[in-house]
Amino acid sequence: MKIWIDILTPKQLLFSEPIVEKLGKKHDLLCTSRDYEEVSKLAKIRDFNLIFVGKHGGGDKKTKLKASIDRMEKLSTKIRTFSPDIVISFCSPEAARIAFGLGIKHVAFCDSPHAEAVMRLTLPLIQKLLIPFTIPKKKFSKYGIDEKNIIQYKAIDAFVTIQRKIDQKAKLPFKNNNRKNILIRAAEEEASYTSKSSKIIPIIKKIEREYENDNIVVLGRYTKQIKNLQKIIGKKVKIVKMTYDGKHLLKNTDIFIGSGGTMTAESALMGIPTISYNAVPNIIENFLVKKYLIRRETNPNKISNYIKKIFESTNNQNQKRAEKIRKQMENPIEKLIMIIKE
Repeated sequence: MKIWIDILTPKQLLFSEPIVEKLGKKHDLLCTSRDYEEVSKLAKIRDFNLIFVGKHGGGDKKTKLKASIDRMEKLSTKIRTFSPDIVISFCSPEAARIAFGLGIKHVAFCDSPHAEAVMRLTLPLIQKLLIPFTIPKKKFSKYGIDEKNIIQYKAIDAFVTIQRKIDQKAKLPFKNNNRKNILIRAAEEEASYTSKSSKIIPIIKKIEREYENDNIVVLGRYTKQIKNLQKIIGKKVKIVKMTYDGKHLLKNTDIFIGSGGTMTAESALMGIPTISYNAVPNIIENFLVKKYLIRRETNPNKISNYIKKIFESTNNQNQKRAEKIRKQMENPIEKLIMIIKE
């Protein structure tokens, strides 16, 4: 069987690794992506074979539209030549439109019903949708897919991505290993479902003042965003591009402060003390807050006090809670394989 997998984000790449490992043994796979720096860098780190077609559209609606049209045109030629029997994506608009146009069955994963634009462009066109059990089916069916074609799995996506092996010897941005490591992830600013948020600036400034003797690293997303942060934030804070394996970073982190997305969920499920400043409110983040694996907070003073409390604590309650939650989860890749067989 020929299978086309379209991969658009770093998280999708990591989630695809076990899919490729399982399906690649028996099937002919084509993995595509778009020119997007975080994905291309992670593909090199993970030694993941991707064919790049088209590019990321940036933050403007017009450039997003043009990039999507250009990508569809280039991809459709390649996909007609490859002639897949099935398409797997993470609700890729281009994959949905091409699969529909060429009459190819399309199976998708998604944990982001808040990404309304993407949901409207993809869900009416796909055959099966796999989602985490924490999200009600009606959150997706309202966009045009029948609930009978939505399959839930008892896991969140971070459960899959944190299983990956890492290079323990890879370089890290933390300078002094005798200090505590505070890792902060800047919010996504160019996705269609986000609005630019300045929540993180006062948080970083407060941490810079209170924890100047510790390693403070901010993971930026785009060159422009990093330059803006460097203008505002002092030199005691190291602001870097995401050129690292996130799991490797988190394993060496004492406390993580995230926007509520992928790394926030991974950090929480790994048992690392995690704060979410909730730049993108979503159901997965809410689930982890209710399980006491994430503390949601935007007040810089309260965040600083919580960091102090964590640094002074000697117990590992986060690790124990995370392990208990992980033991209750299943591998969603098995459900994918079952659907493909059907």
